[in-house]
Amino acid sequence: MVPAAPGIDVQAWGGAAFDWTDAQGGPVAGSTTWLIDPQESDHLAPSGAAFMVNYRVEDLRGLITVLRDEGCDVVDAIHKSEYGLFAWVMDPEGNKVELWQPPAGQ
Repeated sequence: MVPAAPGIDVQAWGGAAFDWTDAQGGPVAGSTTWLIDPQESDHLAPSGAAFMVNYRVEDLRGLITVLRDEGCDVVDAIHKSEYGLFAWVMDPEGNKVELWQPPAGQ
């Protein structure tokens, strides 16, 4: 069970999503997501950091091919879910970085 964080709506998956808005406060496509309690998950492994940066990308398969060709440490195969495509790489300092291609139209 993920503990409550004051003022943040922590979801059952262990994080919170903040929907993007324009200057007038109206909704726009996209969100920023935080993993609130990484200690209860191995989602950040093999990194020892308590955070992970997520980059939204346009062509995940193409990017992974380029990263592998350039010798980057790609952690896993591409994972497909209802939320889109995901892949992970390690940066030079040993931090895990998430790459996310949302479903078409999002």
